[in-house]
Amino acid sequence: MLRPIPTSIEDFRKLRENGFEYVDKTHFITEFIDRNNYNVVLLPRPRRFGKSLNLSTLKWFFEKREEDVWHLFEGLHVARAGAKYRDHFQKYPVIFVSFKETKAASWEECRRQIQTAVRGLFEHHWPVLEGRLSGGSLRDYRAILDDQADDVQVKSSLAQLTKHLHEVHGVRPIVLIDEYDAGIHAAYTNGFYNEAIGFFGGFFLAGLKDNIHLERAVMTGILRVSRESIFSDLNNLGVYTLLDMEFNTCFGFTENEVRTLLERAGQAGVMDQIRAYYNGYEFGRVEIYNPWSILSFLAREDKLIVPYWVGTSSNALIKELLQHHAFRVQQDIQTLLEGGAIERTLDTNVAIIDLKNDVQALWSLLVFSGYLKASRPDLPPGTVGRPVYQLSIPNREVAEVYQSTFYAWIHRALDAHGGDIDRLLSKLLDGNARDFEAQLQKFAASLPSYHDVGGAEAETFYHGMMIGLLASLEPQYEVRSNRESGKGRPDVLIKPRKVGKPGVVLELKAARQGEKSLERAMAEGLKQLATNDYAAELRAAGVEKIREMAIAFDGKRVMVLPKGAKAPTKKRVVKKAVKTTAKRPAVKKAAKKVARKAR
Repeated sequence: MLRPIPTSIEDFRKLRENGFEYVDKTHFITEFIDRNNYNVVLLPRPRRFGKSLNLSTLKWFFEKREEDVWHLFEGLHVARAGAKYRDHFQKYPVIFVSFKETKAASWEECRRQIQTAVRGLFEHHWPVLEGRLSGGSLRDYRAILDDQADDVQVKSSLAQLTKHLHEVHGVRPIVLIDEYDAGIHAAYTNGFYNEAIGFFGGFFLAGLKDNIHLERAVMTGILRVSRESIFSDLNNLGVYTLLDMEFNTCFGFTENEVRTLLERAGQAGVMDQIRAYYNGYEFGRVEIYNPWSILSFLAREDKLIVPYWVGTSSNALIKELLQHHAFRVQQDIQTLLEGGAIERTLDTNVAIIDLKNDVQALWSLLVFSGYLKASRPDLPPGTVGRPVYQLSIPNREVAEVYQSTFYAWIHRALDAHGGDIDRLLSKLLDGNARDFEAQLQKFAASLPSYHDVGGAEAETFYHGMMIGLLASLEPQYEVRSNRESGKGRPDVLIKPRKVGKPGVVLELKAARQGEKSLERAMAEGLKQLATNDYAAELRAAGVEKIREMAIAFDGKRVMVLPKGAKAPTKKRVVKKAVKTTAKRPAVKKAAKKVARKAR
């Protein structure tokens, strides 16, 4: 019989003493004791994978106190592990701080939350330290307690507290820091990144770098924030991400753990459905389930298999970066949505400040945040270089995030320029090339200025953009690119999944400065439609209404013509540009200048 499910309890003592269900993760304690080659251990994991509960477990095991709390661990792995581990029980003063509340909209609010978290630490240890401090130490301590501390005092507070506790207890303390990077993520999103980095860099380095009063420390978060001042000088730091073998089963649930829970709940028959919906992660070559989703499912009377993890935390940074890089990664995302995989190397040192400039860093962020699964190849010992991982969407729960995020992004991008995604798609399916071009032009006008849409990669870029636009046609339509059909490969083939719906063939071409004009690109596209029977696959599938169009791009300019149309001359293209800008005086003069040059 299953005990009550603790869906939101992160305190180990409360969980154990109140008889809640607990999946034994106390091997985290024994592994932490055994892996003592680093003074400071950083364990980045996705949200809701048990980080806070695990740190609470460490706290109740290690913290020195008069009360004996061994009953919390009876029957668990650590109690069976032997005297070597029992020797560490209740031996150390423990400093346990969480920065989860520093996810603020402004630096002022973030700074207040930091001070609140630090004050809580000082209040917790004040009964032991009261009467033991004097002079400047007492003055600084009182300033923290009274919310009167300046930035210098708060930055040095962790270092000072470890010193005081060491001197009073005669034993160096263990430091536990939960969600160390929550404030940094919020700072990046809300525009106070430099202030946050300046504070946290000073706070962590003062308390953790070469601190003779520190026994050991454990930090959890989502990412390793690198190439900033936080960890650049921290030479005693061991980082174990979800890619590593170390601590690989300490967070999340294994297959056997999930099966045992389902059996005890009388739900063994839904194991296959649970596996498809919530499984799919790989931590250090071990198959891992999302624990929040499993517990949420078991806690419900109706036992519905629906998304639980997605709505539990803010993913503002993920959405912002997906939108920012979407033009570059459209084809890759489409591959992922179709159930495929892409190959990438991953960098465990994610520099948040570079995320907008480094599209490759996006993949690392998605993996470490739990939005992608990274499967590592079998490599013999001594292999040189970073491995290439197979990246895929882990399960159906996360796949729904991708669908909703991209659909919302497309709407926002078009709406910002008066476009309408539903109108764009309906005009495409109707075969109305003129109105489809008008909507597509509005979307193209929203291309971020930093994108280089020229050169040899232009067609690849536009191809990815179109695949992303058309992704919302799924699942009513099958959208494929570069597939064999007729006498070659159409750039995009849209095949309906229901009888009576139209099919579409698109041929995409891009102008190239100094080599190929817009009208020449269009002429090439129309010629390929005329000479290649790209619609063969659609006809073979019984599709009766088939739309075939060529689309030509030149920077942010778009032209769409149906198969059989006559390609315009350069002069006709320029006249069209002048006409369409006639209502915009700021652009009209420049367009006329281009027209004069063309003549």
